[in-house]
Amino acid sequence: MTKNSESTAIDVAPENPNSGPIGKKKSTTPLLAAPVPVRQDRGTHRMKRGLAIFDFVLRIGALAAALAAAAAMGTSDETLPFFTQFFQFEASYDDLPTFQFFVIAMGIVAGYVVLSIPFSIVCIVRPHAVGPRLLLLILDSVALTLTTVAAGAAAAVVSLAHSGNSSTNWLAICNQFGDFCQQASGAVIGSFAAVLLFLLLILFSALSLKHH
Repeated sequence: MTKNSESTAIDVAPENPNSGPIGKKKSTTPLLAAPVPVRQDRGTHRMKRGLAIFDFVLRIGALAAALAAAAAMGTSDETLPFFTQFFQFEASYDDLPTFQFFVIAMGIVAGYVVLSIPFSIVCIVRPHAVGPRLLLLILDSVALTLTTVAAGAAAAVVSLAHSGNSSTNWLAICNQFGDFCQQASGAVIGSFAAVLLFLLLILFSALSLKHH
């Protein structure tokens, strides 16, 4: 008895090179890279450069204020029209040590500002440079201290010249030496303007260093 055997063929699906083991599919989705904060870096760079430009402008203003204060005080001199052969009434800045110190201090401050301008230009070209900015911050603080001391001392003497002091029998000389007191007062105002500009310089330097 002969039996006819039937052959059964099993179809096997071709292997997908992108697929993993049976029942699992290999993911072809690429991993996304973390975004780079380019805009934030550009914004910080622009802000630092803007602060550096303001720093340069303020230094020019501080230089002008210091030079004007020194020139006004250094040229303050007045001689009264009535005098005799033996007596001459004259008021000059070099008669008072406080005013002499004021002129010297303002000259030193003006010289420092001139020397600091190249460092300010470096900060404009390289806004992220820490060394020049830190050096300017320290030296600006020293210049601010010197300017404040000179301005305060000169302001006290000018106030005494305007008002006098009855307790010590010091007379108000500005009633006679009006031009002299006017020039001295203008010099004091210029020195306080320099104090304000140095305060702004220190503030901008601190803001620039804060974002490093």
